[in-house]
Amino acid sequence: MSFAIIRTGDKQFRVEKGAKIRVPSLAGDVGSSVELDVLATAEKIGSPLVEGAKVAATVVDHGRDTKIVVFKKKRRKQYKRTKGHRQGYTTIKIDSIG
Repeated sequence: MSFAIIRTGDKQFRVEKGAKIRVPSLAGDVGSSVELDVLATAEKIGSPLVEGAKVAATVVDHGRDTKIVVFKKKRRKQYKRTKGHRQGYTTIKIDSIG
């Protein structure tokens, strides 16, 4: 299999062996192994998952993304609110597809 489509954190990613990708936060320590379900491969499309196919990956690191500023304002009402948000992420390295 040359590539696979996986879903984690309500997002879908196209992965290949040896690739490093940044996904929404996963539980697991740095260096631990995780298994992800496969939605599709180069040869087969699942409904909803490809039966028996898994992607093995290793957790490289955890972190937080850049800050997003959320600003609300209502004109002529003296209403202003500012909030910030930083999304957590996990970087994983794809070990095998199959």
